[in-house]
Amino acid sequence: MEIALNKLFELVKDAQKRLQGHAHVTPIMTSRTLNRLTGAQIFLKCENFQRIGAFKFRGAYNAMYQLMDDQKKRGVITHSSGNHAQAVALVGRLMGIKTVVVMPDDAPAIKRAATEDYGASVIGYDPGKASREKISQDLSRRHGYTLVPPYDHIDIVTGQGTAALEMFDELNSLDMLLVPCGGGGLLSGCAVVAKGKNPNCGVIGIEPELADDATKSFHSGKLHTVKNPPTIADGTRTPSLGDVTFPLVRQYVDDMKTVSESAIIDAVKFLFHRTKLVVEPSGALGVAALLSGKIQPRGRVAIILSGGNLDGATMKTILDS
Repeated sequence: MEIALNKLFELVKDAQKRLQGHAHVTPIMTSRTLNRLTGAQIFLKCENFQRIGAFKFRGAYNAMYQLMDDQKKRGVITHSSGNHAQAVALVGRLMGIKTVVVMPDDAPAIKRAATEDYGASVIGYDPGKASREKISQDLSRRHGYTLVPPYDHIDIVTGQGTAALEMFDELNSLDMLLVPCGGGGLLSGCAVVAKGKNPNCGVIGIEPELADDATKSFHSGKLHTVKNPPTIADGTRTPSLGDVTFPLVRQYVDDMKTVSESAIIDAVKFLFHRTKLVVEPSGALGVAALLSGKIQPRGRVAIILSGGNLDGATMKTILDS
């Protein structure tokens, strides 16, 4: 399915209207220390302050709002390591829709607890032995649930793109945009907005070295898969880009870079100590790329801090390292 840039951009603006009054317009923060270290003007889009603590609320709300009435009555199912799970669960509660979530047994405890607290039924599985996609598909066929995928759907993509649209609305112009990449929903949505607003804005996706499927796919032009990668950035453990996000990333993203586990940990620590922000490892990838020198910033640089959901034990381990 190929959609022109102007049409995609209009879909993001439509999503922004649906989200008005439901999603938070998250703050944009700056750090003189980060500016000094990088020699650029850095803007941090704090999606850790979004509802459920991550950008995922945007896409889930946009997608579920547009479901048909009979789909809402039958309920929805999704698969997620946590942030999309929480988003679907909360939107389901707000809209009165039954939600079922297939979640790996090694998902952060804080994310599973929040998902259940929002009212979802959680079905655990061993990611080393089973496929979350297959489990979701089987349950969808058996019970008539509608699948709300974590990233590979145009309504999810355009919902996530509203994070970048808010940045451009507030900042007017940007030279670079750094976006974490798991399944590519946030990255492709934000890239659409950046190119729609300023074709010269360089969009760079950031992945962990241990979960570099999208980077390999971007540079080779062929879809690569990394199964259950052992990265601390649990939000990026998706096996690959999707049928929707892969072509969008290839078309609208300018480059992909990877960062080490130590760089990710250093970024989480820097954000905690120097900016007083709690950001989960997946959300700190853009800052990790800057601080580790993987990206040479220029001018006005925006970074999406995609979420802040990490448990106390993980944060303690990071801060003690």
